[in-house]
Amino acid sequence: MKLLETYILRRIFQMFLVTLVPVLTIIWTIQVLGRINLVTDTGQSMGSFMLLASYILPTIIPVVLPFALVIGITQTLTAMNNDSELPVIDAAGAGRSIIYRPVIALSIVLSLFSFAVTNFLEPESRLGARQMVAAAYADLLSSVIEEKTFRSIEDGLYVQISERHSGRLLKGLFVVDYRDPNFDLIYYAKEGSVDPGGTSLTMRDGEVHRKSPDGRISIVKFASYAFDLSAMTKSEGGLPLYSADRSLGFLLNPDPADPVYAKSPGAFRSELHRRLSDWLFPIAFALVSLVVAGNTRSHRSARVHPMIYALVLAFALRWAGFSVTNLTERSAAYVPVVYVVPVATSAVAIYMLATNRQLHMPRAFTNGVGRLNRLLQRRFAPSTGSSGGAA
Repeated sequence: MKLLETYILRRIFQMFLVTLVPVLTIIWTIQVLGRINLVTDTGQSMGSFMLLASYILPTIIPVVLPFALVIGITQTLTAMNNDSELPVIDAAGAGRSIIYRPVIALSIVLSLFSFAVTNFLEPESRLGARQMVAAAYADLLSSVIEEKTFRSIEDGLYVQISERHSGRLLKGLFVVDYRDPNFDLIYYAKEGSVDPGGTSLTMRDGEVHRKSPDGRISIVKFASYAFDLSAMTKSEGGLPLYSADRSLGFLLNPDPADPVYAKSPGAFRSELHRRLSDWLFPIAFALVSLVVAGNTRSHRSARVHPMIYALVLAFALRWAGFSVTNLTERSAAYVPVVYVVPVATSAVAIYMLATNRQLHMPRAFTNGVGRLNRLLQRRFAPSTGSSGGAA
């Protein structure tokens, strides 16, 4: 790689990291704080909480990475244009490939990295997080809940225990379940126990009160009743593995006898094509950024920062990708469109770069952004008036 290409690559990569790290940190912190109740409600250690936080990180990297690349490319090339570096490169007779090659090389590397995270790290992280949550709520039932106090297990599910004995034996169980909007359930049992896996509560010698929306109440007595703890319930092979938890090999060749797959094969189809198409977006976004900011521009003609153009297009393309991927869950006819979005975008961008065509945004959009920019400048510009009379 030539010295000038290395210089451009280094600047873009530095700006990419400067953008990626703080944005990723903010989104990661928001996601982690949304699960802080795992520590406060279940009495988990801070180490367990940080492990759960580490499981969340691979799920957000592939989403943030392409947009950080857009900002890194457009901001770097715009700064080089404003500093007259791009005009000097053109005046020296250098080809545009000097600018294109480092950008495309970086986008390919980041696309491969995104593919690896999405298909290998993310499924394991999701499963690990679910296993931690299941274990935490098992501890909540068997050892953390205080006697004679109501505690919330999850939204709409409350438990009270009169006495706790060794061997996961519980006395005086009172359970209120409002999770189903069609009816309310109240359980009372003289005793109960948590299974060794910690995800099923077996109640003995009790009764259940069921109240329907019209106010009618039915009472059923039972000698033994196994209470399902929803998402924390284990099947014969452990936690149920949903489409997002499965390996790429399983998604490519699913087992028709798998109960989760048999229940919703469309979700597995959607997940497969999401994983096989998401890694193409860094390349598509990089090419769009080159179209927007890769040419020499006059300072007076730049009414709106190129980064705004590129981000608007990137958000529109990402939204289209998400929408089409969700539609594949309903029908396999939408599968080709999942790949058309990034591939067609890349093809159009390559054509525009090869023919040296410029991207022009609608005049109404440009004028609107320009007026907003001038309004903000007047609103936040420092006052130029006199600061007061002399003493």
